[in-house]
Amino acid sequence: MISQETIVALASPSGAGAIAVIRLSGKEALSIAEQVFQSVSGKSISKQKTHTIHLGHIIDDGKVFDQVLLSIFINPHSYTGEDVVEISCHGSTYIQQQIIQLLLRKGCRMAQAGEFTLRAFLNGKLDLSQAEAVADLISSDNEASHQIAMQQMRGGFSNEIAKLREELLNFASLIELELDFAEEDVEFADRTQFSDLLNRIEFVLKRLIDSFAVGNVIKNGIPVAIVGEPNVGKSTLLNALLNEERAIVSEIAGTTRDTIEDELVIGGIGFRFIDTAGIRETKDVVESIGIKKTFEKIEHAQVVVYLLDGSWMMEDGSHNIKKVQIEAEKIKNQFPLKPLIIIANKSDKLSSSQISNLKSEIPSILLLSAKEKIGIDDLKTQLLSFVNTGALRNNETIVTNTRHYDSLLKALEEIQKVKFGLQSNLSSDLMAIDIKQALYYFGEITGEVTNDELLGNIFANFCIGK
Repeated sequence: MISQETIVALASPSGAGAIAVIRLSGKEALSIAEQVFQSVSGKSISKQKTHTIHLGHIIDDGKVFDQVLLSIFINPHSYTGEDVVEISCHGSTYIQQQIIQLLLRKGCRMAQAGEFTLRAFLNGKLDLSQAEAVADLISSDNEASHQIAMQQMRGGFSNEIAKLREELLNFASLIELELDFAEEDVEFADRTQFSDLLNRIEFVLKRLIDSFAVGNVIKNGIPVAIVGEPNVGKSTLLNALLNEERAIVSEIAGTTRDTIEDELVIGGIGFRFIDTAGIRETKDVVESIGIKKTFEKIEHAQVVVYLLDGSWMMEDGSHNIKKVQIEAEKIKNQFPLKPLIIIANKSDKLSSSQISNLKSEIPSILLLSAKEKIGIDDLKTQLLSFVNTGALRNNETIVTNTRHYDSLLKALEEIQKVKFGLQSNLSSDLMAIDIKQALYYFGEITGEVTNDELLGNIFANFCIGK
């Protein structure tokens, strides 16, 4: 149920700044704002058109708080679908608090987390998946996550789901009609067309479900574990990638005893690099804990970078190369689903014949010098190749939300039950049950089916002013 109270909150980030924006929404937004705003033109703001901006002062009992710009959005032509007023004041925290406290005294209530967007959903301005995309857009920190959030907020995902739901609902209505004429044994729903629709729905659902693997890592960043023996240059590589001295580098083996993480955007995709402790046999208790953490990080990484000292590899010719091949095979066997990049560091110390020999023995090996920053771009290109960005370029729908993913899986299960029932000549009343359940899960995504607990969980993660 939509609250009738007028709510207020700071819509810009908290803290001091050049400008701050205070937002009001609700039935009394205009009348409350008029009590505290005095236009320089002398106009009454309650009589002004929607989407207009007015210069004036915030005044109470003759005391002037600030000179502001006041923006008016009259329902239903506003973000929330209600009357909305936005006050752009100077960004002093004192001014912000004084104006908000004044508005509270005049009858506003402080908005709860996500309440403006919740009202937009309840007033039909956004469906639930679009509302969730608003939060994703705010938290996006790279080009790819921003592009996905924008596409979903514009309704790309929900439109696709709504179209499938509507077609399925039409067939469900015809099957329900058949039940009313069960004694006459007539069919209103064309079974061939129904089968084609189910196949199409199944195809789209599978595509959306498969896209979650890409969408999830794009949204949260792709974790990359940098592993290898001590003193092969893992910390130097991390520093070279980030272009800053993030990790301590020394000639002493075992300097890195804990994992160090930092993020980098490559080609619009976020990567989270994890510099791990060197893997070796050690009696040092602290270093042993770090090595244990290394294997835990590999377990959770999406990509493993296995770094080696190129000059060491060529010291004993084929013997050391063989050892590398054996170790790399162990990592592949232990983590078969993770892409593995084998890198020979310190390649600037190798001769052209040594490089040629190394590449002939391990064709997939990548040569670089972290210290001299040679080959870093090649590594970035290879990392980017592991991400399926084709869907982004083609503007396809990509699922990033775990709740949507779960509902899609359940909807697919019900559609497959309907398909089996159709192929088995199951009675219409039994098929209707599975169709209704599929429609239910479609409705969960866009918000046709919802409850207070679900809405509370979703909007509690929003910032207060949104």
